[in-house]
Amino acid sequence: MRAVRITIICLVLNFLCLSAAWAGEILQENIPLERNGIQLHLERYAEQDGQEKKPILFVHGVTYSSHEFDVDYGDYSLTRYLARHGFEVWLLDIAGFGRSGEVRNGFLPDSDYAAEDIAAAVRCILARHNLPSMDILGWSWGTVTSGRFAAKYPELVHRLVLYAPIVAGLGDVRVKEPFHKNTWEHAADDFQKTADGSIDFNITEKAVADTYLANAWHYDKDTSPNGGRRDLLVSSKKRLIPTAEIKAPVLIIAGTNDPYVTPKMCAEAYKTLPNKDSRLEIIPGAAHAMLMERPYYKLFRENVMDFLVEGRNE
Repeated sequence: MRAVRITIICLVLNFLCLSAAWAGEILQENIPLERNGIQLHLERYAEQDGQEKKPILFVHGVTYSSHEFDVDYGDYSLTRYLARHGFEVWLLDIAGFGRSGEVRNGFLPDSDYAAEDIAAAVRCILARHNLPSMDILGWSWGTVTSGRFAAKYPELVHRLVLYAPIVAGLGDVRVKEPFHKNTWEHAADDFQKTADGSIDFNITEKAVADTYLANAWHYDKDTSPNGGRRDLLVSSKKRLIPTAEIKAPVLIIAGTNDPYVTPKMCAEAYKTLPNKDSRLEIIPGAAHAMLMERPYYKLFRENVMDFLVEGRNE
């Protein structure tokens, strides 16, 4: 009888240990999605702990796809961080980018086209959860596309994070080629540099930069569509994000060392936001890729988490 008890106890303990281990795992799942005859890469990350998750969609920039949110070295992955803090994280590649289907015309997926890809992904996610709206986070060009989506479909947006927002045109340059040729130098441009032009490994750990760059070559390869770049390379007088038309609470977050946006431009955009629960956060010393920068990535995501959690009971 004693032997039977011991066996049962051991089985229970083994089950509990296995359950605890499984609860900590993050499930990755690809969800079929098609728009305009193009297969879109839509990926779901969720921790297996039996708790209800709040969905959030991440929207990537103009050259490199959604892998930029999952730099899986140490604890740098923003995707996995939020997945371990009560969120179901979704990554979308806009048509022609990363793991989504190719486009024949690289000018086709411009900012407004991308906003409709976002809308398709959001509707798919909301249908799974039977929810009316959800959170969105856009980075760089992703702030233009997600901002236009939020302005056009306000009923679908719960809270919006504009990270390193491209508030206005970056300079009036004619973009002639429909596809951008991706290079190592361009992939490394978002990292802060030393005086000799190399990556400053005091700011970005070498392993983090290596992981990001390896993912860029693996997922984004030699070219990416230029429609978004053509939208961005216009006069600095042209405003690109319709902030005055976004009804949801918005967090504008940027760094003082970002070459594409200034605190002044962010402050001007913030003043036009109609929702009183919107916030402006400027992080001194941080740059465009602060989610990967050793001195700043924790402060960045703490600000994001604080803003998102504030809206959980809304």
